[in-house]
Amino acid sequence: MKRIVFILMLISVCVSGSAQNKETLKERIARWKSDMAEFNEGRSGTEQNQAVLDTIAWLQAEQALKDSSFVIEADAVTFKYGTRVQVNSTTNFISMEGDRAVIQISPSYVYGGPNGVGGITVDGTVSNVSLTSDKKGRIHFSMYVTGRAVNATVSVTMTPGTNRAVVQVSPTFSSNDVRLEGYLVPAEHSRVFEGTSI
Repeated sequence: MKRIVFILMLISVCVSGSAQNKETLKERIARWKSDMAEFNEGRSGTEQNQAVLDTIAWLQAEQALKDSSFVIEADAVTFKYGTRVQVNSTTNFISMEGDRAVIQISPSYVYGGPNGVGGITVDGTVSNVSLTSDKKGRIHFSMYVTGRAVNATVSVTMTPGTNRAVVQVSPTFSSNDVRLEGYLVPAEHSRVFEGTSI
């Protein structure tokens, strides 16, 4: 209910603001701050703290992309035909450190796999790095990874206000695309376990 009241107040402020050009920018900001304080009264301190933490995590993630030093710790993987599985984020990840990238997908908790942790691990050299943002503030990052067992484009998308990322891994010589979802963190904050590379 308070949210609806707040939205109605914002609309009335916009309408009255356009009708009354005499109001100064300082007065508008003061009124906006007052409206926001009233809106936040209904929110718990925990919600406000979480919003601040999410914003900090997003800013750290953006800087990690710019520094070419990050890890995306995946908690879900979607395979070629749409099968989506929940996975362990310590053994499913994509990382970049300088010009080296690692792609590790380990959906199995039972079998060791070629990497020793239930799946495969491939690493390679990074090229064609691109980092952009769109009008809505979404961050788009892409890189090409070349190695003995991998030639793939890795595309990352992050929305503003969270370090939650969606990653598309598209191999060059096959159509075995894989989608990972997880949290992007600076490499020094990561807690992943890297298996044996192919």
